[in-house]
Amino acid sequence: MTPAAAFPSRVPAPGSLCGVSVLKHKLYVLCCSVWILLKMGKVCAVFGGSRGIGRAVAELLAQKGCRLAILARNLDVAQSTARHLGAGHLALSCDVSSEQEVQKAFEEMQRNLGPINYLVNAAGINRDGLLLRTKTEDMIAQIHTNLLGTMLTCKAALKVMIQQQGGAIVNIGSIVGLKGNPGQSVYSATKAGLVGFSRSLAKEVAKKQIRVNVVAPGFIHTEMTAHLEEDQLKKSIPLGRFGEPHEVAQAVVFLLESPYITGSVLVVDGGLQLMT
Repeated sequence: MTPAAAFPSRVPAPGSLCGVSVLKHKLYVLCCSVWILLKMGKVCAVFGGSRGIGRAVAELLAQKGCRLAILARNLDVAQSTARHLGAGHLALSCDVSSEQEVQKAFEEMQRNLGPINYLVNAAGINRDGLLLRTKTEDMIAQIHTNLLGTMLTCKAALKVMIQQQGGAIVNIGSIVGLKGNPGQSVYSATKAGLVGFSRSLAKEVAKKQIRVNVVAPGFIHTEMTAHLEEDQLKKSIPLGRFGEPHEVAQAVVFLLESPYITGSVLVVDGGLQLMT
């Protein structure tokens, strides 16, 4: 119902109103405000939203009318992505492994966009290599960004979502977190940890009408897979090709919008999981 439908009679200028007419005018203004808020899109924070899967998610959500916060370590790239999405979006620099930076980012989002409805964690790094050759600092970097960072952003988002009695979170995992892969033992561990974390968190917050799910992509055309031998690897994929970021984005948005799915892992891998 539009404001005009709610109050079909002509509303005179505020200066000429008195008594009941003043009350009617105030109700009309309140109705307009509520109607505008309902028509505004949901607020979504996409960490790692400046490129790859995160950017594809942001593009799809923008098409659906969401107001987005694009968060990345590189502010220039985040700003470029936000401009590409159109007006009304926010770009912020944030290192997800820093609790202080995460908290500051959420405060900035609250001031500029309002309470957050959706959270997508797409920030991630990998340092491929056999465990015996992996430096401890590379292990720590992956754990901090891929696992701890998601925990910190979820913790900050929940404070807002609990007040609103609702929200949705999608964390980007990986098929290697389910299958394992030689040369990616640390990366695989962080993504497997993400599944356990997300499922446990889903149980914690379900009564607050907050849903938490995971999307586990396989080989997707991003900067992270650019160095791989695609011709050889796609032979092991039943669908015979690498996926595209927008195909993963469709799965992410599906989970964000599905009101009766929580604690799930949606695999988007072209059937790679079927191969032993």
